This record gives sequence, structure tokens and C-alpha cells, in this order.
Amino acid sequence: QVQLQESGPGLVKPSQTLSLTCTVSGGSITTNSYYWNWIRQPPGKGLEWIGAIAYTGSTYYSPSLRSRTSISRDTSKNQLTLQLSSVTPDDTAVYFCARGQTVNSYNYRGQGTQVTVSS
Repeated sequence: QVQLQESGPGLVKPSQTLSLTCTVSGGSITTNSYYWNWIRQPPGKGLEWIGAIAYTGSTYYSPSLRSRTSISRDTSKNQLTLQLSSVTPDDTAVYFCARGQTVNSYNYRGQGTQVTVSS
């Protein structure tokens, strides 16, 4: 069974770039037809889709975050990376990586990692 584990700094200063890694085990990130999503949940709010990278390597981004977001992968390590630039306190959230069969859908999700943006 696939497992996803997010990792990264828990505290980021405003205007800096947030960088998170998702390590996948139990399955390859290049397996046909899977999409690997990044989503987040700000405190007291619902889930927000950030973007995704497909098994082909194609990337997809939320229009509201596109200008600040970059998603990439390292197939040799079976890892995904999320970078979010120019962060503000509004970017404080629990960040998850998740696997699905389309963009912005998922049936497996990591436990999430808390990221706080504060000086």
C-alpha cells in the first residue's frame, strides 16, 4: 500500500520560500495514470488544492497560487517537492501530499506537516 510522508521546516519567515518534500513508498511516482497533489488546510478552514504533478511529469497549478508555486519531482528518490515563494501569514496551514487518478482528487494522503509563517 502506498504511503506518503511530508517533511520540511515548520517555521518560515514572511517573504521567504516555503519548501516541502513528499517521500513516497510502496509505489512509484511514475506509475501510469497517477497524479500527485499538494493540498493545504489553513487553521479553521477547509482543504485548498495547491497543484499537482502527473506521472508524466506535467504540472498543474491552482490559478490563485500559480504565480508563487512550483512542483517538481526526483524520480531517483521517489520524491515530490513543493516550493511556495513570497509567503505571508495567510500561507500558514497543514500541508499534505496526496495521490489520485485525476488532478485535484485523491484517495491516499499523507499525515501532513504544519507550516507556520511568522517573523
